Amino acid sequence: MTQHLRGILALVVVVLVWGTTFPAMKELTAYFSPVWIIVTRFAIATVLLSPFLWRARRSDLMLGATLGLLLFFCYLFQVEGLALTTSNRNAFICGLNVLVVPLLGLLGGRLPERRIVVALLLAIAGLVALCWDGGGGWGRGDTLALLAALTFGAYIKVMEIYTRRAVRLMSVTAAQIGTVALCAALWLVAREVPHGVEEAANYWAHIGHGLAHYALNVAYLGVLCTAAIISMQTWGQARTSANEAAVIYAFEPGGAAFFAYFWLGEAMGARGWVGAALLISGMIVSQWNAESRPPAVLAPE
Repeated sequence: MTQHLRGILALVVVVLVWGTTFPAMKELTAYFSPVWIIVTRFAIATVLLSPFLWRARRSDLMLGATLGLLLFFCYLFQVEGLALTTSNRNAFICGLNVLVVPLLGLLGGRLPERRIVVALLLAIAGLVALCWDGGGGWGRGDTLALLAALTFGAYIKVMEIYTRRAVRLMSVTAAQIGTVALCAALWLVAREVPHGVEEAANYWAHIGHGLAHYALNVAYLGVLCTAAIISMQTWGQARTSANEAAVIYAFEPGGAAFFAYFWLGEAMGARGWVGAALLISGMIVSQWNAESRPPAVLAPE
């Protein structure tokens, strides 16, 4: 097997694992607040990636901290939205982040390329079909998912700029993962953890029971879906073309819908699948023959 084929297979595994994160997190929203899901997932990943922080350059740590702050809000919108809608719907809407990057060029006065206009039309048609499916309409969870897509797109654009300044890429990545965990912990202390003695005791007992009950989900998200998959993504992207990676990544929401059906029993109707196909087509068109993203765009889904 050639290195190129191994790289493609590695990215396929990455996308399949990414697809499982949506139902895995959706299951946790039945017990935990969205921020608790973020803090547990990223705290575990921070511990595993901490060796990359050893003797890290101060400049890399600062870059990672800035990116981590932005990435925290990406996940805050995503998981808040996930608690209010189905995991497959959340995955398809969040996947629109690939369209945000080229559209950000409009802020600089650059007109979008023809392929971006086509991709945007496909994505809008896909969203209409997806929301028409089952008569559910557009809800607050969908709006939060769209905000997550916009924030992820902005994150990717900032990441493209910052990685050109990085000395050690994995140090930047570890720093941003740690910053997400720290921001989530501070958010919890400021907005969720009760200050009364009795209320705090009941609260921490509730959290402890949940962590024990959902330990497998939490470990899976932190160890495999965040820490381990970043290394595989880096290795795979270095051995494949930008077009190949774009096509493979576009099928992540499809993987999420597949696993949501078997994991949670979520199903889409015919109109939903038509919408999903249109969204995936828009994602592929938007990335085809685009400027190569640096292999440093490492944001676990």
